[in-house]
Amino acid sequence: MTTTTAHITLDSVCEAAARIEGVAHRTPVLRSRTLDALAGAEVHLKCENFQRAGAFKFRGAYHAVSRLDPARRARGIAAYSSGNHAQAVALAARELGTTAVIVMPEDAPAAKHAATAGYGAEIVTYDRYTEDRRAVAEALAAERGLTVVPPYDHPHIIAGQGTAALELLQQTGELDALLAPVGGGGLIAGSATAAKGLHPGIRVIGVEPEAGDDTKRSLEAGRRVAVPVPHTVADGQALPTPGELTFSVNRRLLDGIVLVSDDEIREAMRFAFERLKIVLEPSGACALAALLTGRSGRLPRRVGVILSGGNIDSGRFARLCATDG
Repeated sequence: MTTTTAHITLDSVCEAAARIEGVAHRTPVLRSRTLDALAGAEVHLKCENFQRAGAFKFRGAYHAVSRLDPARRARGIAAYSSGNHAQAVALAARELGTTAVIVMPEDAPAAKHAATAGYGAEIVTYDRYTEDRRAVAEALAAERGLTVVPPYDHPHIIAGQGTAALELLQQTGELDALLAPVGGGGLIAGSATAAKGLHPGIRVIGVEPEAGDDTKRSLEAGRRVAVPVPHTVADGQALPTPGELTFSVNRRLLDGIVLVSDDEIREAMRFAFERLKIVLEPSGACALAALLTGRSGRLPRRVGVILSGGNIDSGRFARLCATDG
């Protein structure tokens, strides 16, 4: 797929919602009086950990693959991902009757490798600290005649991810603020497009791990900047620079970015498990961590938070949630 600078609008997100309806799950919104009291606000949690393939990524992946010309789609799909987009593309390819080859980091969580293979994809690994995953995937696609479906930097991906916020607002009515994690920026870009398209006054806040603050630095600089490949428990957000298209959207629509530490992410995972009775992977708990720590600042009355995914195996979950870190 060729990345374009096509403008992404509320209509784009609504069209994506119509295309994925009946295929992607309409995920639940969770409430907690305990969380409301801690946050000092009425909090609505959009549980994308219950999405197909375990994360919001299925929305964009299915939308993008379904939009391909049938002849191109039949030749097969390639993708590069730390895990959740990998699983999402593998499942989307299976649902749409084609094959997928996924370029994944060698150190991606074992559960994400296993799930991606379980959906029928071929996995090609790379070293995230010395190799360019996009270059690896594009070389492989050129060799085999495949179409690359990028993890975030494409209008069809962004529009698909925005359906999470669109659904949330349909389920809750108007919100005063929305918090979502930021990796490559597709989820927050699509969510901001949907949220501000429906309710222009809503505040949209992105949340990054402290070690991977590339979007925050880029917004402050007014241009895309790169950081060293982050070492963070939030593997889904371990990216060195925001996407070109996602940054152009986020620069225009976001009201701010806040940072949380790995320890704060772990605490949010524990809170979600012990008090909300749900399992979140580190990236999935990132926006919740900002809420629990107060990093998101003084909150308005009604707040939405996207819990982006729950793809984590029991061993890693137990290690991360242990009180000794």
